[in-house]
Amino acid sequence: MATFQYIAKDSAGNETRGMIEAGDRNSAIASIRAQGLLPTALGEVKAAAAPAQAPRAKAKGKAPAAKGKGSGLNRNVEINIKMPKFLQGRIKTKVLTQFTRQLATLVNAGLSLMRGIEVLKRQMKNQQMRDALDDIADSIASGGTFSEALTAHPKIFDDLYINMVKAGEAGGVLEVVLARLADFAEKSEKIKNKVKGAMIYPSVVLFAAIAITAFLLVMVIPKFKQVFADMLGGQALPAVTEFVISASEFVQHNGIMVAVAVVSVVVICKVVARTEAGSYFFDMLKLKMPVTGTLAQRSAVSRFTRTLGTLLSSGVPILQSLVITRDTTGNKVLTKAIQEVHDAVKEGESMTQPLSHCAVFPPMVVSMVEVGEETGALAEMLTRIADTYDDEVDNAVAGMTAAIEPALIIVLAVVVGTIVIAMFLPMVKIIGSVSGGGGM
Repeated sequence: MATFQYIAKDSAGNETRGMIEAGDRNSAIASIRAQGLLPTALGEVKAAAAPAQAPRAKAKGKAPAAKGKGSGLNRNVEINIKMPKFLQGRIKTKVLTQFTRQLATLVNAGLSLMRGIEVLKRQMKNQQMRDALDDIADSIASGGTFSEALTAHPKIFDDLYINMVKAGEAGGVLEVVLARLADFAEKSEKIKNKVKGAMIYPSVVLFAAIAITAFLLVMVIPKFKQVFADMLGGQALPAVTEFVISASEFVQHNGIMVAVAVVSVVVICKVVARTEAGSYFFDMLKLKMPVTGTLAQRSAVSRFTRTLGTLLSSGVPILQSLVITRDTTGNKVLTKAIQEVHDAVKEGESMTQPLSHCAVFPPMVVSMVEVGEETGALAEMLTRIADTYDDEVDNAVAGMTAAIEPALIIVLAVVVGTIVIAMFLPMVKIIGSVSGGGGM
C-alpha cells in the first residue's frame, strides 16, 4: 500500500486536503471520489524522502559556520530584481515544452506537484520562467490550485494550457494532460519550423536579386550611359537599352520616394489588418494564394483538429473546447467557422453542417468529423485528421519549395540577363563603328 496526499473539492466547491492509503493512483482517486470529493491534485508520499533529506539539511546548516568569520550571511545574499510583467515578452515554445515534459515525467514518477515545480525551478536557466515558477509555487503553497496559479501568467501559459491543466486536475490525471500538452507543442513547433525552414532559401535568393538589381541600376548603368554618349555621339540606342537606362535614372532620382512608398504600403496594410474587415480579408487572401494558400489551409486544418482533439481527449467539455480553439486559431476565417460550429452545438445540432459551409475544411475532413460524432470517438478522429494533415503540410512545404526556388532563379536570370543584354547591344554597335573606321 502507498500513501497519497491529495487536494480535493466537495460538492459545495470547498477545498479540502488529506492523506489516503491505496494500492495505486487509480485506487486512490476512486477512494477520494467515493467520499463525495473531486480530486484536483494527487501525489504519492515517499516514506524514505524525509529521513534522506534530514542529514543533508543538517550538513547545509553547518556549512555557513565553517565558512563564517563575520561575512557568511552576506555572501549568501542573492539579489534578484524581477522585471515588471507588462515589460516581459513571451517565453520561447522550446522552454515551455521542455518544462511541461519534465513536469509530466516527475509527477508520473510519484513526486508531488509542488516538489516537481521546486526541482524544475532550481535547474531553470530562463529568468522569466524561474520568476513565474516562484509565483506558482507560492500560490500552490497558499492553497491555490495549479491551474489558478497559471492564470497569473497569461504571456507564458495560454488558455489552451490552463484549461487542459484544469481538466487534468479535475480528473486526477494531471501527468497525462501535461504529456499531451508537450506532444501538442512539439508537433506544432515542428510544423512551424518546417514552414520557416522552407522559406529561408527563397528569401535569400529574393534578397540577392533585389540587391544585385539595385547595384547594377545605381552604380553600373550610369557609367555605361556616359560611355554610350561619348562613343555613339547621340545615335539612337536599342529600345531595351533605353528602357534599362530610364529605369536606372528613375531609381537614382526617385529612390527615396520609392522606399517611402513601399514603407507606406506596408504600414497601411498593417493598419488595415488590425480592423475586423481588413483582418478577415487578409486571412482569406492567405488561404486563396496560388502557391502558399494550400499550405496555409492545411496548416489551419491541422492546428484546429489537433487543438480540439487534444482538449476533448483531456476531458474539457466540447463547448469550452470550441471557445478555446476559436481563440487560438490565428485566422479570422477559421474563427468565424468555429463560432458557427459552437453556436450549432450549443443548440444541440451537429458539427458537420457548419463545417461544410466553410471553404477551409475539405469534404474528407467534414466526413471524418461526422463519423467521429456518430461513433462517439470524435477526439480520436480529430487526432487522426491532424496526423494526416501534418503529412499533407510536409508535402505542401516540399511542393512549395520545389516551385518557388526555380521560379526565383528564373526571375533573377531574366532581370540580370536583360540588363546585361541591354548594355551589350550598344557595345556591338560601337565595336562595329570602330572596326569600320579603322578599315578606311
